[in-house]
Amino acid sequence: MKVDLHNHTFRCHHAEGTMEAYIQEAIKEGVEVFGFSDHAPLQWDAEYRMAYEEMDDYEREFHQLREKYAGEIKLILGYEADYLPFKMYSDVFRRKVDYLIGSVHFLGMWGLDNPSYIGEFQQRGIGEVWREYFGAIRDMARCGMYEIVGHMDLIKIFGHFPSKKPDKSVTEALVAIKKAGMAIEINCSGWSKPVGEQYPSRAILESAYDLGVPITFGSDSHSPRHIAKMHETAYALARSIGYQEACYFEDHKMHMVKI
Repeated sequence: MKVDLHNHTFRCHHAEGTMEAYIQEAIKEGVEVFGFSDHAPLQWDAEYRMAYEEMDDYEREFHQLREKYAGEIKLILGYEADYLPFKMYSDVFRRKVDYLIGSVHFLGMWGLDNPSYIGEFQQRGIGEVWREYFGAIRDMARCGMYEIVGHMDLIKIFGHFPSKKPDKSVTEALVAIKKAGMAIEINCSGWSKPVGEQYPSRAILESAYDLGVPITFGSDSHSPRHIAKMHETAYALARSIGYQEACYFEDHKMHMVKI
């Protein structure tokens, strides 16, 4: 079964395509469980996420389309909500959705995946940045507010890797994810980024498998044409590690399907 839970529409202001265009493309690509996860609002960074006043329309349109396409595809609704220990999302956590993807795009106020601020890696030190990043992933899991970890090792986006792998911080994050009952996604967007591979790495996925951490899949599409691209490669990777099932969420409850 094809599952794709990480997708963005025009409401994110840096993506394109309507909800219906995404649904039609997902059906064409044979996706059976498709989730919308537009970026939840913040009080800054407005050019990369929906506005607070758009949330009702986003949810209303989804429910109309879910009814329209019932029987053709299973549609589920979520948000991708940044984990920010200094600014938690009370509004987002109260929304009646199926799941939340928790992502770390910021360390403090540094947008770590924004190429405009790439010099920060050298100023902070790559090893320290990696430890801080995976510490944030660990803390996000411990807060108990999310179902899925988004692009778990996004910190590698520009190809910055520490000379010594921070195995302890990664392991601590995975243990916290397991204890929280969360899943990690195999996010296909990394193949189109400078790092040139999926998120997370095979090594992290192997550790996740050993710990019994469930997986799901996400195109992280920002256009309908991105949907399900590289999915066959992602599914083959998961199977080669030993995974035979993936998950999706309805009303925050995990469901497993064969892959």
